[in-house]
Amino acid sequence: MTSPTPIPEPNPGSAASPVSGAAAPRTAHPVLAEVVRSGFVEGLHRGSLVVLAADGSVDWSLGEVTEPVFPRSTNKPMQAAAVLRAGLDLSGERLALAAASHSGEPFHLALVRTVLAEHGLTADQLQTPPDLPLDPEEAEAYLAAGHTRDRLTMNCSGKHAAMLAASALNGWPLDSYLDQDHPLQQLVADGVRTAAGEDVAHIGTDGCGAPLLSLSLTGLARAFRHFVLAGPGTAERRVADAMRAHPEYVAGTRRPDTWLMQALPGTLAKMGAEAVQALALPDGRALAFKIDDGATRTLGPVLARTLRLMGVDAPVLSRLADAPLFGGGARVGEIRAGF
Repeated sequence: MTSPTPIPEPNPGSAASPVSGAAAPRTAHPVLAEVVRSGFVEGLHRGSLVVLAADGSVDWSLGEVTEPVFPRSTNKPMQAAAVLRAGLDLSGERLALAAASHSGEPFHLALVRTVLAEHGLTADQLQTPPDLPLDPEEAEAYLAAGHTRDRLTMNCSGKHAAMLAASALNGWPLDSYLDQDHPLQQLVADGVRTAAGEDVAHIGTDGCGAPLLSLSLTGLARAFRHFVLAGPGTAERRVADAMRAHPEYVAGTRRPDTWLMQALPGTLAKMGAEAVQALALPDGRALAFKIDDGATRTLGPVLARTLRLMGVDAPVLSRLADAPLFGGGARVGEIRAGF
């Protein structure tokens, strides 16, 4: 890559890109990542990104950051906060798992079973679609052991177990806990709006079957900032503290979110499907981005570049940025940030 592009001049209070001016149409989003093979740029990944200053104002942005996107699993901290507001007493690893897109490692699956059993529930009541472990190594080992796709193995099973437990505690219907008008999902929606500071423009269905509430990237970054700055004892702070204390339960031992939260104390990080990433630093600075084509292989390089532009300097960023391409079994290129 040529010499790094300097940070654009901040434009406080504006969500328009300081690089490209007014918000661009979706087809003209800037390049956030490049695919480089044998010294040749063979592909580009476009998207949008926003960085908030410590005071919550927009520091700088690229692309369109005020239009709604589906945040996918970056909304899990807000879903986990809702089960606490519903009265479910979760903490530590159990609460981290409620906000997880877990890798399906044995310790993840064991704790999901434990949470269900503690509340008189079974895996058969989970409404997650049957799936393999999210981590490729775990998926290979799972299949080699003769297992098949299972509801418990799906990466959202910790969240669903917590939702079931909160519903059981309150005497709410268990067979419809994913319906938009279910009392628990109404708590989720209220919490999303409050944390993001904006209304929900669209409601869809996530890959796990739960209601999926759209947010702008700016709203998503605000939500993560809200969680790290929330007062002690609040539902948001309890979720943030559990995730940061037990990041291996939020993701897995081979996952970037885990590495980041372990290496940068006080940082809250969560990725989502279709290449969405949100993060907040303990001082209130925050970021959120989405790659238009959903290529999750770009997340590490784009996140590492953004954090460096924010002034973060830590060895973990080199680990995040390393996204090799192979040819004939040898490394011949990489995915790299394009800004």
